Amino acid sequence: MTARGIHAGEHAPDAEDLDVEEVLALVNEGSTGSGDPAVPPPSTSPAHPPQASPRKPDTDQHKATPWPEARAIAGRAARTGSRRAPVSVPLDSALGLVLAAPLVALSDLPSFDTSAMDGWAVAGPGPWAVREDGVLAGHAQSEPLSDGEAVRIATGARVPADATGVIRSEHGRTDDKGRLHAARDVGHGQDIRPRGQECRSGDHLLPGGTLVTPAVLGLAAAAGYDTVTVVPRPRVEVLILGDELLTEGLPRDGLIRDALGPMLPSWLRALGAEVIAVRRLRDDAKALHKAISGSSADLIVTTGGTASGPVDHVHPTLRGMGAELLVDGVKVRPGHPMLLARIKDDQHLVGLPGNPLAAISGLLTLAEPLLRTLSAHPAPEPYALPLQDAVHGHPYDTRLIPAVLRGDSAVPLHYNGPAMLRGIAAADALAVVPPGGARQGQQAELIDLPWAVAGIGVCFT
Repeated sequence: MTARGIHAGEHAPDAEDLDVEEVLALVNEGSTGSGDPAVPPPSTSPAHPPQASPRKPDTDQHKATPWPEARAIAGRAARTGSRRAPVSVPLDSALGLVLAAPLVALSDLPSFDTSAMDGWAVAGPGPWAVREDGVLAGHAQSEPLSDGEAVRIATGARVPADATGVIRSEHGRTDDKGRLHAARDVGHGQDIRPRGQECRSGDHLLPGGTLVTPAVLGLAAAAGYDTVTVVPRPRVEVLILGDELLTEGLPRDGLIRDALGPMLPSWLRALGAEVIAVRRLRDDAKALHKAISGSSADLIVTTGGTASGPVDHVHPTLRGMGAELLVDGVKVRPGHPMLLARIKDDQHLVGLPGNPLAAISGLLTLAEPLLRTLSAHPAPEPYALPLQDAVHGHPYDTRLIPAVLRGDSAVPLHYNGPAMLRGIAAADALAVVPPGGARQGQQAELIDLPWAVAGIGVCFT
């Protein structure tokens, strides 16, 4: 699978192309792959963009929020709540967090004049008499040099006082009298990193709001930090709802395996959250009310129970608690019965549909923008690529379709029905297909999956 940074004219290695072909063969095989009987396979003719049969939206869909607006609401939701207090964390716990205060140098960098090379520190013009002792990194400062003197020195070692330059090992030679000669002219200060060359104590190195990357950790350590002040990770509790779910073994007797319990916590961590609990609940209104009212999480994520069936208890429970519904249904497929509610000023709930791909749609539509705001992460720059194949659309709703990024185009994948994971498991991104569909070659907005751009196990996007 090719990363999004490859531009036209660049070619991925053959082995990478073979990997993509294998994915496409598995995930796009046959015309039955869409998994959605209402959505036929895409046409391959760019001259005829896919069209959906016109029909009137039902009442629930009529009141649903358009997909772009739902994402914007989720991104703004936490801004009206109380500000989360910054925390001080050790450097090894700060990766992926955001600086809550500027990073100010606690010392000069470097804090003393250091040698930039292995060689000899020299004073004055040559040739030079070489001292018997040498200067190593981490050792106390040696005696000052007099004009005409030299001393062996290692990279990073403190340069002796009165040294005028450093001769690299490959640029010097000693004669039979032990005197050092330079193979080229030695400029004043040559290959010496002077104190404060990078910064002075008190200099602002990085502003607040900077994402803590591995390089930021290195800079903070070099500047004297043991801890940094950051915006804490949002605390998330996941509630898996359903009487029909198994946690092990094969599906049987009308029961199915729970795919969301193993999947959502890792996905939420990749989005920057701290998952404090994953709880499985029966389809019981009292149990759901108790779990929500007793949670201390910044965000509660529920799965299933967001529609209007006989055991769909999320809406009645939220009404009974006096929660404010910010989003109640979204014009997107899969995942339209998702919701976002404010339980308290500093606590929200995202209700995901129970079908796996529909839940992913809800996660990236509502939970991701909310978590990004809580974490103080900047919004990713939007980007688009042309679709390699046409994609049928819904008459009124946005569609999110798993896609593989192949060079400078996006390849839509089949097995994209709301209950299917086969397509998303092979995908790099979700392609945003507008109402009515998209023709072959049409530019489509893409939502990167966290691991596709930064690697499994990261905590930022």
